Amino acid sequence: MSSFLFGFALVLLVSLGARDQVLVARLAGRTGPGILVAGAIAAVVSAVIMAWAGDRIAAILPPAAALMLVAFALVAAAIELAWPAKQADPKEPTHSIFAAFIVLLARQIGDAGRFLIFALAAWTGLPVLTAMGGALGGVAALTLGWLLGDRLQASLPLRPIRIVLAVIVFGAAIVIGLSIRGII
Repeated sequence: MSSFLFGFALVLLVSLGARDQVLVARLAGRTGPGILVAGAIAAVVSAVIMAWAGDRIAAILPPAAALMLVAFALVAAAIELAWPAKQADPKEPTHSIFAAFIVLLARQIGDAGRFLIFALAAWTGLPVLTAMGGALGGVAALTLGWLLGDRLQASLPLRPIRIVLAVIVFGAAIVIGLSIRGII
């Protein structure tokens, strides 16, 4: 059950200001609930893919290498969190739920939340609970973006929050990596 709760909380937290959440917030007023539906489907699909991948790759590695894989996934999440996101407003949305799904899925597969799902599934060996929690956290983050709409970026200091989260995630990666090596 802790895999579910950690997956939910971590994805919800690191998705604040994520590219997919910002896109959903920007399009909320123009496309209606269709963008939220597409985002929710993409969140479920991306969580399942990353949890399955984390579990399968960790299963073929020796235990120490599997934990180092977790550290590498956390480093990737920290880099994505720290990476500045300069996004222009879409000029002409197609109002296609399928097109929105493809764009949101592409953004989610490489975001920090999905790297954390990968790491958590690799660490715990519980991909189903991790995927369920991560998917629910991703849907909750997108729903928050959809509800706030244009106020999302004005109401929260997203960039500083993402930098602080990047430092925390990177610190966790360092601690895990050094403990695997027996340094700490």
